[in-house]
Amino acid sequence: MPIQQSDVLYTAVATAENGRDGRVASDDGAIDVTVNPPKELGGSGAGTNPEQLFAAGYSACFQGALGVVARNEKADITGSTVTAEVGIGKNDEGFGIIVKITARIPNVDEATARTLVEKAHEVCPYSKATRGNITVELAV
Repeated sequence: MPIQQSDVLYTAVATAENGRDGRVASDDGAIDVTVNPPKELGGSGAGTNPEQLFAAGYSACFQGALGVVARNEKADITGSTVTAEVGIGKNDEGFGIIVKITARIPNVDEATARTLVEKAHEVCPYSKATRGNITVELAV
């Protein structure tokens, strides 16, 4: 169920200039980066790109969700990492993205890791936002 505007606790604000070949900055100055298409898409690859920024946000959010789930399950995820791979390619509607989330959780067995990752995928706000819109593969 979507949240209502009155439920918002924080709003991130970023502004882009010149789309995929320009600059993106947050209103607080924490992010101020040059964006360029990657060489694979015909760009210079000199800066970051929207897919890298999405991967960074998704991996951080998913790691946070994994922490919430682990606390509830009393699982030790010390030293864990979450990597998001965001691919972009052509589809019937122009372009689309696909995501692979890989979690490395060294202090639990593989079955427990899979369960934690699946539960994190259910509660992660990025996962909720993309559910049904893009393919997201989970791996441990």
